[in-house]
Amino acid sequence: MSIRPVKRIARSKPTLEGAGVHLRRAFGFGNPSDFDPFLLLDDFRSDIPENYEAGFPWHPHRGIETITYVLAGTVEHGDSMGNRGAIAAGDVQWMTAGRGIIHQEMPKGDAEGRMHGFQLWANLPSSLKMTDPRYQEIKAAEIPLITDDDGTGVRIVCGTFWGKRGPVDGIAADPMYLDVSVPPGRRKTLPVETTRHAFAYVFAGSGKFCNASGPLAVPTESVQWLDKNPPSEAENRSLVLFDQGDELTVQAGEDGIRFLLCSGKPLQEPVAWYGPIVMNTQEQLRQAFDELDQGTFLK
Repeated sequence: MSIRPVKRIARSKPTLEGAGVHLRRAFGFGNPSDFDPFLLLDDFRSDIPENYEAGFPWHPHRGIETITYVLAGTVEHGDSMGNRGAIAAGDVQWMTAGRGIIHQEMPKGDAEGRMHGFQLWANLPSSLKMTDPRYQEIKAAEIPLITDDDGTGVRIVCGTFWGKRGPVDGIAADPMYLDVSVPPGRRKTLPVETTRHAFAYVFAGSGKFCNASGPLAVPTESVQWLDKNPPSEAENRSLVLFDQGDELTVQAGEDGIRFLLCSGKPLQEPVAWYGPIVMNTQEQLRQAFDELDQGTFLK
C-alpha cells in the first residue's frame, strides 16, 4: 500500500459571487488539470444574513454538474424546467446541467441566521456535454453514515466506501464524495483508488496529512525537502491536494478534524471554460453564448 503524498496545501480565498454572496473559493477558474474531473469548490458560510441573502439569481449552466451540500440553513432553488424546491441541513442536490439549464439558488439562514454549505463543480465528458439535464436531490436521512470503532465518522454522498454506497448514482466520472470526521488525536488511514485525483477540504478542527514513516507532515510544494521544519497543519478552510497513491493518512488535532474528501477519475479532455459554461472547444463555448443571446440556449 502507498500513502498519497501531499502535493499542495492552500487556504481558500475570500471572493464575491452571484448578487454579492461572500464566500471562500478553495479552487477554480485556474488550471483544472490537478483536480480533473473537478473544476471548482466554494465554501459559503456566514452568520450575517447580508453576506448571503442576495443569493445567486437566474444564471445558465452547460457542460457540468453542480453539487450543493448544505450544513446549516437552506438553499431554495428554481429552474427553467419549472422545478422548485429547497435543500436543508445535511441535504445534497446533484444537478447535471448537461445541454443547458437556467436556474437560481437563494440561501436562507437558520433560526440563528447561520448559513453554511459547499458547491462543487464536476466536469462532464465530451460524450455527455449535451445530455438531458437532471437532478438528484438527496435528503440527509438517505445519506449513509458509517462510524468506525475509533469514532471516525464518514457520510457517503457518492461512491462506495467501507462497503457502503452513497445514494447519488449514474455519474460518468464515478466520483467519491465523503464528509469525514476524525476524533481528537486519532490517526486514520483512508483508502483512495490509485487512478483517481483526490483532494480534502478541511472545514472544522485541524490535522496533519502524514506520510507513512513518521508523524511529520509531508512537505508542500513551497517547502524544500531539506527544510528542517514541517509545514503547518491543515486548519479550517484549508485545501489539501494529494499526489498519487492508494490511501491517505490524517492525524487529527486536539479538536479533531472534519473535511470533505473527494476523488474522481480524470477525464483528460480539453477544457474551454468561461463563467458557468464549460465545453471542450472555444467554438462550442462561443456557440453556447450565441445561443444565450439569441434565446435558443434551452433545448
